[in-house]
Amino acid sequence: MSQQANKATTRVEGQALIIERIFEAPRELVWDAWTKPEHVSRWWGHGGVPLHACEIDLRVGGTYRYVQLGPDGTEFPIIGTYREIVKPERLNYTMIFDVAPYNEHESVIFDSFEQLEGGKSKLTMRTEYVSAEALQGSLASGAEQGAIASMERYAEYLAKLQQEV
Repeated sequence: MSQQANKATTRVEGQALIIERIFEAPRELVWDAWTKPEHVSRWWGHGGVPLHACEIDLRVGGTYRYVQLGPDGTEFPIIGTYREIVKPERLNYTMIFDVAPYNEHESVIFDSFEQLEGGKSKLTMRTEYVSAEALQGSLASGAEQGAIASMERYAEYLAKLQQEV
C-alpha cells in the first residue's frame, strides 16, 4: 500500500481498505466539508470530474447519492444509507456503485474524525468489503488510487475554506 509524508496513507486489514489523512483544519470543519452537499460536490469524485448530483440526507436511515457524468453523458451513481451518525466523531454508512454488475454487493464504511493538537484533525476511512474477492476487485479497479486522489482534493478544498475564514 502507499504512504507519503503529509499525504493520505492506505493499508489493507482483512477485507478492509483503510485510508488515513491528517488535515490542517479543526474537526468541526473537516466534518462539515465531509458531510454537507455544498462542500462534497466541490471535491468528491473520480478523476477530478465534478459531481452532476450530490444529495445527502444526513440522518440515521437517510441516504446519499453522488452522480458523476462521463464524457458521453453516462451516469456513474454512488448510493448508500447512513447507519450511525455521531457528530463530529464518526459516521457509519453503506456504499454501492449503482451500476450492474457492481451493484450486487454493498461496502460498509466507518469514518472517524479525531481532533489533534495544533488545530489539526485526523480522518480515518475504513471500507469493509463483503469478501476478499470484492476487496481485490476494488483494488484492481483503482479504488485505492482514486481514494487517495479524492483525499488530496479534499485537503486542498479544506485549505481554501480555512483561507476564507
